[in-house]
Amino acid sequence: MPSTTHEQFIRRVKEIQIAGSIESLLDWDQETYMPPKGAETRAAQLALIAGIAHDKLIGGDFGRLLEQVERETDGDPVLATNVREVRRVFDRKIKLPTALVEEIARTTTLAKGAWAQARAESNFARFAPHLEKLLDLKRQVAERIGYTTEPYDALLDEFEPGARVADVQRVFEEVKRELVPLVQALQTAPRQPDASILARACPVAQQTAFGLRVAEAMGFDFAAGRLDTTTHPFCCGFSPHDVRITTRYNEHYLPMSLFGIMHEAGHALYEQGLDPAHAWTPRGTAVSLGIHESQSRTWENLVGRGRPFWQHWFPKLQAEFPTLRDVKLDDWHFAINTVRPSLIRVEADEVTYNLHIMLRLDLERRLLTGQLKVSDVPAAWNEGLRALLGVLPPNDAQGCLQDIHWSLGIFGYFPTYALGNLYAAQFFEAAREAMPDLAATIARGELRPLREWLRAKIHCHGQRYRATDLVQEVTGRPLSPGPFIAYLNGKYRPLYGL
Repeated sequence: MPSTTHEQFIRRVKEIQIAGSIESLLDWDQETYMPPKGAETRAAQLALIAGIAHDKLIGGDFGRLLEQVERETDGDPVLATNVREVRRVFDRKIKLPTALVEEIARTTTLAKGAWAQARAESNFARFAPHLEKLLDLKRQVAERIGYTTEPYDALLDEFEPGARVADVQRVFEEVKRELVPLVQALQTAPRQPDASILARACPVAQQTAFGLRVAEAMGFDFAAGRLDTTTHPFCCGFSPHDVRITTRYNEHYLPMSLFGIMHEAGHALYEQGLDPAHAWTPRGTAVSLGIHESQSRTWENLVGRGRPFWQHWFPKLQAEFPTLRDVKLDDWHFAINTVRPSLIRVEADEVTYNLHIMLRLDLERRLLTGQLKVSDVPAAWNEGLRALLGVLPPNDAQGCLQDIHWSLGIFGYFPTYALGNLYAAQFFEAAREAMPDLAATIARGELRPLREWLRAKIHCHGQRYRATDLVQEVTGRPLSPGPFIAYLNGKYRPLYGL
């Protein structure tokens, strides 16, 4: 039987997490339905709730309660998980004054509106002052939390606990050595897709209906979630019983909405697959952003851009969209796997995507150390993209203003996207070994067996394992770029006739 101390500890932890979920709900509303003039009001609301959540964690006697529970875990694995992870967060947050937390919440709320306007005008100068302030605030966070080698480590640890940028950089360099020549080889390959297929008119209403059908087939529970439209797609989970996803539409580019939905639904399946009995505690919370991204990339790419998926869904797509009825399955599959250096990260193909992340990691590290001035970001971005992918943005909107993350004060997040690709490939390899008929199952339109495997192996554990330990537990070996590189070569070289 749990002691009174344990019950009190869990109650307090849930209060803190619930306060955080209210903050997330306010963020979701700002990105979906809040009127433009509501920014100042929302900034005050978010600052207040962020301060309340922070005070609940570091204020009063919570620290003493945590110490007492640490002495009384009694071998309970659930309690041990909760105590371990609460201690990690507490040790970070106790170093941050409430005033700083409130100022970050207030500043990011206003910065989001400035970013949206700057992006609409393609004018980085309008956003630059906000970025300057956010960087200053995040440097303060890094200095207060502490780090061994560079400020980025303190910020990366928030999203990928235990990760260090030097280790991540070594992995990324190994991946880059393989990706750059592969991109070059595919660009000059004897076979090339007809990407114009993807530009055919597909009415938005039908895109929405088709995307909903796919998400439901994946196992997304719409009684516990919803789909809305935003400038930048995202998933927001408040509990396993309330998970919201968004996408965006282009009548002449169906993949934008469809793969956006599949990507965010992948995140949502993770949130809905967490154990509701442990909601609002670490045991009922996702382990890391990299692992979270592995779930979205699994569904978007390993499933959604695979030929087995379209064996079932392509006839249904053609029935929904008459403009695609003369297209052959193989041509469609080739088109959605077009490899072409592009400007926009969220629209990048599987092969070039990680190079976008590597550029952002480099810029963020240099911004935090002061090696790169904010005023020089557009030029540095353009030069980095040219060096990595051979393309040059024509304006700021398609360059350094394309992502919302900096306006959210999120520094240290971008590497989790590339880590997610590596985790996804290694997990999917394990899934195929466990289910030898997985491709045939997907080809029959049966997507839920994969969801159930992911739920049993990954989702249900919450933060029982750290990311590195979870990979070892699920796949039997540490994270390696090998499965990802093998997947890309095994898929794209034959597809392009190499």
